[in-house]
Amino acid sequence: MAVSFVAPGPCGVAVRDRLKHLTAQDERVLRAVGAHQGALASGDLKARCADGLDHSAETWAARKRELTALSSSRIAGAITKATHDQWALARRCQAAYIQNLATGVKTLRHRLSLPIGQKGTKRAAGGYRSKNEWFRKSRRVAMLEARHAAAVDEWRAGRVRVVRGGKRLLNTRHHLSEARLTEGEWRERWEAERWFLAADGESGKRFGNETIRVTPDGEVSIKLPAPLAHLANARHGRYILTARIGFAHRGAEWADRINAYRAVAYRIHLDTDRGRWHLTASWQRSVVQTIPLETARARGMIGVDTNADHFAAYHLDRHGNPVGEPHRFDYDLSGSAGHRDTQIRHALTRLINWAVRVGVAAIGIEDLDFTAEKTREKHGRHKRFRQLISGMPTARLKARLVSMAAEHGLSVVAVDPAYTSLWGAQHWQKPLATPHRKMSRHDAAGIAIGRRALGHAVRRRTAPPPHDRSDRAGYRTVQAGPGDRGREGTRPLTTDRPPGGPSPSGKRKREPSASKTVRDAPSTQQWVHDLLMCTG
Repeated sequence: MAVSFVAPGPCGVAVRDRLKHLTAQDERVLRAVGAHQGALASGDLKARCADGLDHSAETWAARKRELTALSSSRIAGAITKATHDQWALARRCQAAYIQNLATGVKTLRHRLSLPIGQKGTKRAAGGYRSKNEWFRKSRRVAMLEARHAAAVDEWRAGRVRVVRGGKRLLNTRHHLSEARLTEGEWRERWEAERWFLAADGESGKRFGNETIRVTPDGEVSIKLPAPLAHLANARHGRYILTARIGFAHRGAEWADRINAYRAVAYRIHLDTDRGRWHLTASWQRSVVQTIPLETARARGMIGVDTNADHFAAYHLDRHGNPVGEPHRFDYDLSGSAGHRDTQIRHALTRLINWAVRVGVAAIGIEDLDFTAEKTREKHGRHKRFRQLISGMPTARLKARLVSMAAEHGLSVVAVDPAYTSLWGAQHWQKPLATPHRKMSRHDAAGIAIGRRALGHAVRRRTAPPPHDRSDRAGYRTVQAGPGDRGREGTRPLTTDRPPGGPSPSGKRKREPSASKTVRDAPSTQQWVHDLLMCTG
């Protein structure tokens, strides 16, 4: 089992507000600036991809000098930084793609080497069911090996494939009827995604940003690039929007930063579906110091089992005992990415509010990662299961939970997810079920996760008193300590010794005496068929 740990807190903040009451001239200026800087960003990304592994500080400086003549030094710095981030992300995705192909080839090779029809185990898949399936998989492994070789060659050469605006939106151009879009609507969305209306913050500068400046009273102004300086309506080549902005969420924190001239980054983007302009402000903050694990366990824990459509949560005290009733927080992961993100945030808000009410200091959650479980070769016939695990946003969920919990003074304890559902159902589902309380397998898993986060074993080990059934020699129910080895395992059987022989501890135990009650007679005595008693 992996050791439980307190997840580190968030290190960044982002808030968004709408730019209302923009005039037609404001929108024309924003579109012109976004299109101009977007074209510069596209050209810079092309140059960076052409450099490949030959990139150096000199080539970076040369690209920045070329962009400065067409915009400004600050805009050029923001564009080159975004280009490097996008290229690095493409390299990481390329490495993950190569690893996924290698895993698929390894799985296929293993299954092809087994006899047809051989059953698999929990740890390894078995052979294929028929000769036809074996033949099709042999063709597929050859295809995957060719893809793997091509991807490795591109990795070594430093070639990446990047689409500004998104590959999915690009492919939508060929399926407009299925996406229910016209060519004009798709074109507007494509152009908006390729705009570049962002600026990095600078500490010590006025209000934390010189390119996109937001004053404490909500005035938004933009430093126009050199070719568009004739559109300025203020001094020093700036354009002031008629809209006023005020961040309802974290507004006080944002105001403190800009009044102290600390760095704040801004991004302006257009929601083409609704025709609304938004401004997003983001900044870094000092990393929140995580509390010690023992401190997080001091006031109990809430164990949360993550499922495809809900969170199953249970409150446990610091000794690992369930308190109250199980709680369920539903969400719907169907639909668009924005809808799924909204559902996750709403469910986490209700979970955190309940945790604050019960007075715990931490929330225990499984450290889920389905990266190795999504391969088609491992779960090829179980398409619904692959869709299930692929639709669970585990990384986004953990990031959201850590960020939202930190704002309420709560810590997040990540635990090993192994056997939580199995052992929780085995040891807690039936004992806690009553005529007025229905315990599901997921509720029991929440208890198992909470106990593991508290450092206890999922099951409770019992030790009877040495004298009799009273408690004179100590409490009869004893839990294994957090540091005891083998506390998660099954208790070994003690019936493998001969009758009357020594116990595993070395002490000889007395044979059970004959029962004095009729109820226990069949278990301790034998019935004898005496012929003399049958004669009369």
